[in-house]
Amino acid sequence: MPDRVPSDHDTVETRRVAVESVGRTDRPRVVLPADLGLAEGDTVRLALDGDTYHAAVGENFDGEPILSHVADNRRLAREGDGPNRLAEWVASSEVTLGGSAHLDVITAGEEYGLRTPGKRVVYTATDGPDSSLSDIARNLDN
Repeated sequence: MPDRVPSDHDTVETRRVAVESVGRTDRPRVVLPADLGLAEGDTVRLALDGDTYHAAVGENFDGEPILSHVADNRRLAREGDGPNRLAEWVASSEVTLGGSAHLDVITAGEEYGLRTPGKRVVYTATDGPDSSLSDIARNLDN
């Protein structure tokens, strides 16, 4: 059964992350801390101010892990298809390009949350997938 965890709970690690534009466009991307251990191609659950979506980790020209497309499900996230919920979130929130957001680590390697600084969010945390199921999914992607 999923647990409800507030963003200010002791088990949630919060990091400040940069919200940048991709080149000279108004498309957003979020630069992730390298010490999170996420690599290009990893797919994670990502909540935007509490609403849960999925994102595939990319890499910028400097080799840093980034998020630039947030989708409604894992398949769309891997394919970079469907509406970009990250762009919608930036456009409708108080987060701005060139500014920052808070990245909450809910379940390391699996589940994260982006939120407007100063905003309290309650996440629905789930257990990570069974390792054997993760291995099967990873093999199907290859």
